[in-house]
Amino acid sequence: MPWCESCSKYLAPTAMTTEGACPVCGAPVGPVDAKHLDLKQLVDGDVGVPWHFKLLVGLLVAYLGWRVIALFV
Repeated sequence: MPWCESCSKYLAPTAMTTEGACPVCGAPVGPVDAKHLDLKQLVDGDVGVPWHFKLLVGLLVAYLGWRVIALFV
């Protein structure tokens, strides 16, 4: 699985450029070396929660709220 060091993320082989570089930063991409992978950098990296997960949680809260209201009506 290709890994981009500067972006700190995995890439699908079809997502890379034809030269085998990262499409976001343009750095050359190589295979993952588990011995030199810095997990602290992955945890401290700027990785946010995806918008569709926030939407799913919001809809779940609305649904469960509606079910509580329907319980007493």
